Amino acid sequence: MKRISPTAVIFDYGNVLSQPQGLAEIESMASILNLPVPRFRELSWRFRLAYDEGRLDPADYWNTVATEASRTVTQEQIAELVELDSHSWAYPAPSLPEWARQLKQAGHVTALLSNMPATVREHVTRCHWFPPFDQQIFSCDVRLAKPAPEIYRHTLAALGLEPASVVFLDDRPENIRAAEGLGMHGVVFTSLEKVAAELDQRFDIAVPLAATLDRGQ
Repeated sequence: MKRISPTAVIFDYGNVLSQPQGLAEIESMASILNLPVPRFRELSWRFRLAYDEGRLDPADYWNTVATEASRTVTQEQIAELVELDSHSWAYPAPSLPEWARQLKQAGHVTALLSNMPATVREHVTRCHWFPPFDQQIFSCDVRLAKPAPEIYRHTLAALGLEPASVVFLDDRPENIRAAEGLGMHGVVFTSLEKVAAELDQRFDIAVPLAATLDRGQ
């Protein structure tokens, strides 16, 4: 099978460039709302899409979560919840941020496409390890979220590229299916080793992810 030579690689953020949401912060947020962690997870994710798309501001989001749990939160608690939530997504995944940086240095177009509220975006983009991208597309800015086709079209238009020239990495299969439905090449992020092997098999990329792994970066 002939390998494809893509022009661009688009990265998801959570669980791709970053590690899964930090458990310590999740436990602290649940404690503020006096909720068991499973119930906190359920409620926080139930309203997350509206927060990611900017339809709820931070106060609205956390008040909605609290009200659903028959709780109330003060302004001070909301500020603490915002800080904990933002920090919980700031742990870099092994190798992927460095690979993104190397790809851009090698001349590949790189982009970030993430469902993320403005509070988290402001925090993580200031992290020292956060790599540079040609384009950064956040759901909170465009008021669209994956897997809506429009956010992929917006990203492609911002890059000035056709779908067939792009590889997209995301940990959610439904987001990959949506990208592939528009003609992009999708790779479901499962583990570094499996993704490195799939990329090497399917694509001719100047800086292979496998090489970054071999260097232990």
